[in-house]
Amino acid sequence: MRIVALGRGTAAAGSLKQTLAYGSLALPFALIVLSLMLGLYEIRIETVIRALLWLIVPQAAEGIPSTELTLILRIRLPRILSAALIGAALASTGAAFQGIFKNPLVDSNLLGVTSGAGFGAAIALLLGGTALIVQGSAFAFGLLAVLVAYAGSRLYSSAPLIVLTLMGILIGSFFTSLTALTKYVADPLNTLPAITFWLLGGLTGVTWNSLPLLALITLGGSAFLWAIRWRLNILSLGDAEATALGMNPARLKLLIILCATLMTASAVAVGGVIGWIGLVIPHAARLLVGADHKALIPTSLALGASFLLVIDNISRTLLPAEVPLGILTGLVGVPILIVLLRRSQSVW
Repeated sequence: MRIVALGRGTAAAGSLKQTLAYGSLALPFALIVLSLMLGLYEIRIETVIRALLWLIVPQAAEGIPSTELTLILRIRLPRILSAALIGAALASTGAAFQGIFKNPLVDSNLLGVTSGAGFGAAIALLLGGTALIVQGSAFAFGLLAVLVAYAGSRLYSSAPLIVLTLMGILIGSFFTSLTALTKYVADPLNTLPAITFWLLGGLTGVTWNSLPLLALITLGGSAFLWAIRWRLNILSLGDAEATALGMNPARLKLLIILCATLMTASAVAVGGVIGWIGLVIPHAARLLVGADHKALIPTSLALGASFLLVIDNISRTLLPAEVPLGILTGLVGVPILIVLLRRSQSVW
């Protein structure tokens, strides 16, 4: 009887965690509405809701001043949606990487994608590229960094994950040096400030043109990670266990790394270098719902999107001049991670 009761208790706990995980997906939507209200020019919630309904029912926006409608739909909405997508992408890929590398201190920047994207953006800014060219260059060089790291790791047959990690660190350091060289030769009056500000992370100037690729990759990649959630659970046990259960761990890890790289590169291309989300948020999600990826992936998505929305709101409203997101995520993320690591030791 005690065994039956224990089984029922475990099943109930698992069901509660999954309910919490999928229920948390409503949090970013509430924060999106709140974020549309905030700024140097505050807008009432009724106006925000009517403006959003205008996307479906044009008559809903009757009576709203054109300045407020433009501010909501053309300036704030693309920025806020970008913040939610970037936060979701970085957090979910961080959770996936921590699972396949079996290391709680790993995030999606491990393989050099952020360093590569940073150099791509810096060289595009140095050459006077437009905003879309800068984003495209950052995306391409982010992918290139991981491809070079993976190709280098294939030269060695033993301990492929360890070699891949080392190659990622080396390639990341190499691109960081190239970025420093680019800053050194850049015009100190015009180009250097633009490069420095981009590398600090921010969503200033994000438009609807920036969203399609980011949304496609983030939503598609998130759906892929959710679809293989039970395989991620098996991979986190080790390659031997995965092979014994009929899986090909090397091929699956390659697919996960490719998916995570695309998501991270697209996020960095739009938002610049925004650290700590892929490291901090999976720990918070794991503390709430445990290490089961069936609940961990959707919770990481929701918390990542919500966290960056809050940080972006602080960035826009804290001071008259906008504070770079990378600075705020570091200031907020480090103390949170210290607390979470202490509390979540038993989860790993």
